Amino acid sequence: MIPVTEFRQFSEQQPAFRVLKPWWDVFTDYLSVAMLMIGVFGCTLQVMQDKIICLPKRVQPSQDHSSVSNVSQAVASTTPLPPPKPSPTSPATVEMKGLKTDLDLQQYSFINQMCYERALHWYAKYFPYLVLIHTLVFMLCSNFWFKFPGSSSKIEHFISILGKCFDSPWTTRALSEVSGEDSEEKDNRKNNMSRSNTIQSGPEGSLVNSQSLKSIPEKFVVDKSTAGALDKKEGEQAKALFEKVKKFRLHVEEGDILYAMYVRQTVLKVIKFLIIIAYNSALVSKVQFTVDCNVDIQDMTGYKNFSCNHTMAHLFSKLSFCYLCFVSIYGLTCLYTLYWLFYRSLREYSFEYVRQETGIDDIPDVKNDFAFMLHMIDQYDPLYSKRFAVFLSEVSENKLKQLNLNNEWTPDKLRQKLQMNAHNRLELPLIMLSGLPDTVFEITELQSLKLEIIKNVMIPATIAQLDNLQELSLHQCSVKIHSAALSFLKENLKVLSVKFDDMRELPPWMYGLRNLEELYLVGSLSHDISKNVTLESLRDLKSLKILSIKSNVSKIPQAVVDVASHLQKMCIHNDGSKLVMLNNLKKMTNLTELELVHCDLERIPHAVFSLLSLQELDLKENNLKSIEEIVSFQHLRKLTVLKLWHNSITYIPEHIKKLTSLERLAFSHNKIEVLPSHLFLCNKIRYLDLSYNDIRFIPPEIGVLQSLQYFSITCNKVESLPDELYFCKKLKTLKIGKNSLSVLSPKIGNLLFLSYLDVKGNHFEILPPELGDCRALKRAGLVVEDALFETLPSDVREQMKAE
Repeated sequence: MIPVTEFRQFSEQQPAFRVLKPWWDVFTDYLSVAMLMIGVFGCTLQVMQDKIICLPKRVQPSQDHSSVSNVSQAVASTTPLPPPKPSPTSPATVEMKGLKTDLDLQQYSFINQMCYERALHWYAKYFPYLVLIHTLVFMLCSNFWFKFPGSSSKIEHFISILGKCFDSPWTTRALSEVSGEDSEEKDNRKNNMSRSNTIQSGPEGSLVNSQSLKSIPEKFVVDKSTAGALDKKEGEQAKALFEKVKKFRLHVEEGDILYAMYVRQTVLKVIKFLIIIAYNSALVSKVQFTVDCNVDIQDMTGYKNFSCNHTMAHLFSKLSFCYLCFVSIYGLTCLYTLYWLFYRSLREYSFEYVRQETGIDDIPDVKNDFAFMLHMIDQYDPLYSKRFAVFLSEVSENKLKQLNLNNEWTPDKLRQKLQMNAHNRLELPLIMLSGLPDTVFEITELQSLKLEIIKNVMIPATIAQLDNLQELSLHQCSVKIHSAALSFLKENLKVLSVKFDDMRELPPWMYGLRNLEELYLVGSLSHDISKNVTLESLRDLKSLKILSIKSNVSKIPQAVVDVASHLQKMCIHNDGSKLVMLNNLKKMTNLTELELVHCDLERIPHAVFSLLSLQELDLKENNLKSIEEIVSFQHLRKLTVLKLWHNSITYIPEHIKKLTSLERLAFSHNKIEVLPSHLFLCNKIRYLDLSYNDIRFIPPEIGVLQSLQYFSITCNKVESLPDELYFCKKLKTLKIGKNSLSVLSPKIGNLLFLSYLDVKGNHFEILPPELGDCRALKRAGLVVEDALFETLPSDVREQMKAE
């Protein structure tokens, strides 16, 4: 007999594929095996046993004489003679005899074969082969989507990911982490036990998301004290799984080839079933035990009519009825499959029941082939899709990233990154991490936290452990904050810096920081910023004293005017965009410092002259050419710092002499050629920067500036320095490099407090030994060519090199 295992290749698939075989596919597979056994059994009988047995049929006598003669002879030859009488001396014997045909064995074989081919109905002859072929077609149809290249690759990839997700220790661990609730969420549960998902919105717009799992057994809860060691080893594998699931979802959701392939093979099976039922029901009666055979072989055998016995007719008849029953059940199952395919929306899959059961609310619904495979898996075991859903949840992924971060960034490693920032605060900079490590909040000495290019930052309530935290910098970060953390920041945060590419990165909770004193915003804003809703809330920042906006605004936002009553310093860096409509400046009566940088200003704004409390004014990188309006600064009695650097100013008007309160004056990077002597009537100047101009002559009136401590004429065209310069005995920094000087006066020794001297880039041949009288001047503070330094006496050189 032919073993059934020989046909295994027609239905063989990987054992892991069983998760995509619902109960009807498994049932039809068993029916296919049963039908295959019928076919194999019938084929085996056809091969191993006689198919048909025929005997000549007796012919009735006719009127034809020759025929009668032949028949008489045949009858005579076939008529049995009476048995001989037994001899009285021998025992009695009985001999059984039939009709003699005078045919030998070969003639019988020939007659059997001819009658089998000519007289037997084709259905009776080929029934077992038909059963075998139809069954193989059924088996091929049932497993074709596992073999087709366009679908098998997706199935293999999906099964591989599914198995890893199901077996991953993170699947259970993630559920346990999500189920963890803080004290605030537990209080909410006490107030309302029916709520499984709590969303709290604080009065200042803070958003707190908390997930709870109602159905996770206690045995799944992971002790956080022991989770670290395991997560460090398994976290990377789970992280890779998250990435695989994301990429696979994007790839599979693009089409529905799996769904279409499964529908087509099911439709094909239904059509096949209908054809089989139709022709088998009509032809099963053709399987008969007795068959009349009329073949013209009389010249070879002497007979023309035969009566044949189909030896397997009875068995084939029973097998055919049994086969029809199996096919009917198979077909009804396929019809149910079609009903299931078309009645339900299998190209969409909702995890609603998983979200309700687990409390993980962010599990997304899927579509197309991804949805279809999950529907198929649910027929096998819904637990697979439930555990697989963990790897579709951002909450789960964020928890995993958080645990990995905590293991990677230990408190000791974070302390190694501590440094002092520009505000003289102990700062921890974190750049391009996947999140904010919880270990940050164990560094209690931290004063400033800087987060840069970190997506989806969640500031937890544990930030309250940082008692010394006063400054927070968020550069290109999207941040959510716990309501308890927001309450802490409202009381403690003094400085907030936000750098953003998109307005959506501006944290809405920052407008509720009532104790915030300094706010720095860097990013692209709408040109019509006054209509921007997000900045209108600045009026609630009652303690705000310093506001810096580096953007592309066209006018001063109305929100800034709303805080004008307590604003002391305002900086607008406009990146070259023209700033117009500055009349709102008049309302900032308490403003002491004003910076309008790179605002494409052509004149000094008249509104500035109304700021009677103004002490510092910086108009850097504008397009100023004339500053005749400077005379109006005489009304600003408190103005001590004036920076008009990086412009196109060609001359300094004489009216500058009226600014007698000036202490710092910067005209560097302009096009000034002549210094008016009236400039030095501002005798309170301590800082004077005239570098990077076209100045050729320094007036001797510079000696009037007895308070001068910083003087720079670097990169000009000065050929000589007046001796009166050395009357400024408080001078500490003197920059005269990159000019056309050839001699340095020995009177430089009068500058006893000089600690920094830049003479590089001139035409000096020798340095005066009197530099040794400048006891505060060291080698590090002397910028000069090495060869020129060697012209100093050795004792002077040693003195400067000494610490």
